[in-house]
Formats: sequence, C-alpha cells, structure tokens
Amino acid sequence: MPKQRSDSIDQIRQNGAFDVVVVGGGINGIGVFRELALQGLRVLLVERNDYCSGCSAAPSRMIHGGLRYLENGEFDLVQESLRERDALLHNAPHFVRPLPTVIPIASIFSGLLNGAAGFLGLSSKPARRGALPIKIGLVLYDFVTRKRRLLPRHSFQGRDETFRHWPELTRSLKFSATYHDAWISYPERLGVELVIDAMRLAPESVAVNYCEIRMEGSEFSVTDTQSGEKMPISCKTIVNATGAWLNEAIRDFSGDRKRPETLVSGTKGSHIILDNPALYEALGGYMVFFENIDGRVCIVFPYLGKVLAGSTDIRVDSVERVRCEPEEQDYILQSLKLTFPEIAVSDDDVVFSYSGIRPLPKSDHKFTGRITRGHFVHRLEGPVPQFCMVGGKWTTFRAFAEQAADEVMSELGHERKTTTLNLPIGGGAGYPAEPQDLVRTLAERYAVEKDRAAYLVDAYGTRADDVLSFCAGCDHDDRLVASSTMTTGEIRFLIRHEVVVRLGDLVLRRTGLAITGEISSDLITAIATVAADELGWDAARMQQETDAFINELNTFYGVSPETLEQRSLERKRKCD
Repeated sequence: MPKQRSDSIDQIRQNGAFDVVVVGGGINGIGVFRELALQGLRVLLVERNDYCSGCSAAPSRMIHGGLRYLENGEFDLVQESLRERDALLHNAPHFVRPLPTVIPIASIFSGLLNGAAGFLGLSSKPARRGALPIKIGLVLYDFVTRKRRLLPRHSFQGRDETFRHWPELTRSLKFSATYHDAWISYPERLGVELVIDAMRLAPESVAVNYCEIRMEGSEFSVTDTQSGEKMPISCKTIVNATGAWLNEAIRDFSGDRKRPETLVSGTKGSHIILDNPALYEALGGYMVFFENIDGRVCIVFPYLGKVLAGSTDIRVDSVERVRCEPEEQDYILQSLKLTFPEIAVSDDDVVFSYSGIRPLPKSDHKFTGRITRGHFVHRLEGPVPQFCMVGGKWTTFRAFAEQAADEVMSELGHERKTTTLNLPIGGGAGYPAEPQDLVRTLAERYAVEKDRAAYLVDAYGTRADDVLSFCAGCDHDDRLVASSTMTTGEIRFLIRHEVVVRLGDLVLRRTGLAITGEISSDLITAIATVAADELGWDAARMQQETDAFINELNTFYGVSPETLEQRSLERKRKCD
C-alpha cells in the first residue's frame, strides 16, 4: 500500500472521531468534503470504489451554463452555472478551457410557441428550435454574464458564412449561431486534485477510496476492502453524496429498514469517442450543439485529438453499472450522419464508449430533457442527522458543495471561515496565461523533449514540475512503450501521490490512455509491471489485476481484447 493511503488509514485507526462523514467520492462528495474540511471541521470522506469512478466519470465533459435550461424557465440554475463555469475557467485553467460552439439552424420561428409552453410548464417535449427562439436564448445567456464577461458574446451567421466556416454541415441549414461555453479535459483528475488539496490544506481531515462504511445499531465502522481491516468511527452528521445510489444508501444510515423515500430518479447518458480525422477537421475547433430527430439535444466536439459525441437520455428503473449499448451507439452515429451527411462515420471509428446514470431529482416528466439539472439538500433524522445531496451536475459541484456545507454547519453551530469560489485547484495554481511558456521552462529545466513537457503541462498544469522532478530522481524513467510519451517514472509518481489502488485507477482515471484509444495490450503489461513493483503485487495478483481490467474495458467501454492486441501490433509496425 502506498504511504499516502496507509497514512490516511492510520489516521482513522488512531482517531475515529469526526465531525462529519461524507459518503460517496464522486464530484459532489469530494466537493463537500473539501468545503467542510476548509472550514475547520474534521471530515472523513469514504468512497467504496475509486474517486470519480461512477456517474462522475461519465459526463459530457462540458462545463456549461445550460443554454437549454432557459427553455424550462430555470434562470437561477443558468445564472449559477455560468458563475461556476467562469470560476472553473479561473481556478482550473489546466483542465477547463473555453469551447466555441456552433448551433446549426434550419428555420426561423420553429419551437417558439413550444419553448414558451415549456417555460410555463405546459409542454413536455420541445419542437425543433428555429432562429428566433435560439436568438432569444442567447441574448439571455449574454445578459446573465454582462457584468463579469470572460467569453465572447454570441453571433449569428447566414447560410453562406455558415458553410464558409463549416462546409460539411447539412445543406438544409439557413443560419447558424455561435457562442462560448467550456470543456474539461480530465474530470476524474480534477476530482483527485480536489481531494489532494483538501488533505494538504486541512490535514486533520481524511479521504479514503476502496473503503466501505457500515452502521450497526448506533455504531459506525469503516472497512478497508483491500485489507479487510475494520475500524470503528463516530460522527455528528452524515452527508449522503452517493448520487444515483442515494435512495438505497438512505436506509443504510437512517436506522429505518423500511423502503426509503425516493429522492433520485436517474436517466442513463451514453457517449462515444471517435477516431475520424474528417469529422475532427470539419468541426474546425468548435462544438456543434444540435438536435436529433427526436428533439433531444446532442453534442459533438474535438476532444484530446479525437471526437466526443453524445448523448442519450434514457430513464432507468434500477441502479447498476451501465454501458453504452449498441442501439445507443447507433443513435449517436445516426445523429452525426444527420448533421454531417457527407462524412462517413461508422462503428469502426469508435475507440471508446462510456455511460453513466445521472442522479436527477425525482420527476414525472415524460420527456427526460425537461427534468431539472438543479440540486437541493434534504435533511433526514436518524441516529445522527443525514444530509442528502440530490441532483446536481459537474459544472455546479462547488456551489452545491457550498450549499450542503452551509446546512451542515448550521446543524453543528459552526461558522463559515472561508470561501472556495476563487480558490485555485491543483495544477491550476500559478498556471500561466501562455501555457507554452511553462512548457519551454520545464523542457529546459529537466532536459526533456518539448512534446513530453507539453503533454505533462496538459495533464498536470503547474504540477508538471513535481512530476518531472520526481522522474528525475528515479533510477529509470523509460518510456512505457516505444512511441508513448508516458514514462515509468510518471506511473510511479501517480501511484505514490494520487492514491492509486487498482490498475484501472491508472488507465481510466489518472490518465487519458483509455478514453483516447491509446491503451493497448503492450501498454497494459508495461503499466501493470510498474504497478506490481510499487504496490507489492506478486505475479498472481498482477495477472488478476490485468485480467480484471481487460474484462472491464470489454464489458463497460466497448474495447475488446482483440482491439487491444490489434493496437499493439499497429504500434509495433509503425515503430519498426
């Protein structure tokens, strides 16, 4: 076990008394953990798997104000989302970056009456949106950010100008509109950096992954699922941040074994990553925000050298781990063919797919797009008060955490000491306006290639200096495979400094190897070899981890063992 994690376990072992226990290490749980810890409370965060491995690992990777929420009349949510978007652009510029967006428009007035009906709560399903309702929405969007504008105002283009910029769009268009939101490159890494920051700034608070909390009578315990060790703990309040699993988790901490109140009504969202150079080029650096034939808003944008497209929005009756099913992939590919009819897209272009359950507030809306992406805190009585975090989305995690923290502190009679609105996150601290300046400095300081320095700045921000300093002190810092920018030293750094426990933590959440389609059988072997040395795995455990991870890729991410082998062969041919 790495010293970082063993120290956290030892803290619980030595002193199990906490003011607050946060259950669930997704982005909302991590956010409220940081928020409460920085107010001077002693907080324990318990995640049964890895941080940001559930719904928080399956977002659209947009950080946005929610343009379409205006159609539901959710002005407060849009205002909050835009404020938080701008805060993330400032606090985490290494991960969150501006995203110019184009909306293709085929009519003028379509959707105007339906939008008004939706605003009044009289319509369940939107019609196709024309130029006028889109113009109204974008004017409102600009109005909300008028006093602290970070991104350009919207603009409209006629047919000729639209096709001059995006010649591959469908010829049925009459206009297009452009505006700016933002995207996030490595959401799971941002979650880990929040955890690391919180434990550094508030060392009395503790976060642990791969642990489970249990309540027996009025007594609580935490079990390390890797060692089986069970540790007694106590707390004054619980924050239930289990997301889609919240309904079931309520019962575990309420002392009432009856069927719990239903607070969350989930919908399933799936996305695909494509390696299609023609589509990547056609986007011209923009996201295309468009409607599918069923009125569902879809997106497609350049992502880490590939193309991200989505998404579906399907109600689910039971909560379980999900995958992008073939019919969902077909739905997304069909939407792309509708928008870029002259570009060939197929299943063969898909290098990765993912899916998650959105933990939305319970709703009876027939059209899932009408369900609010807002959030609220629901207090429950029990042996200790339980505060349930209901709803929310990636963009607003900090605001939701602040709201939940304030309610918990009110319960405990504890005053707020600081705000996190302008607090830098991880490698966003000291991040330069021109990242290339940092790239040049690091390349010269550590005598490494500029492509490696650029990759590390992209993945770690200013913490790239820490990574390179660590690697410089390693006996060996070899490339994992011949053509990889990633090295054995970087893998060792991640294991020692970013609470890695399993092989999947490294490939799926600490790096972009899986989602970009780079992961292959030879890379898996190279990473597992380093992990085995760092984590003390014997040959049997290393094989078990490798087999489990390959099965996970095949089952949940659409990456088969045959694909992994083929990628290794292709890499070998290119290097020979």
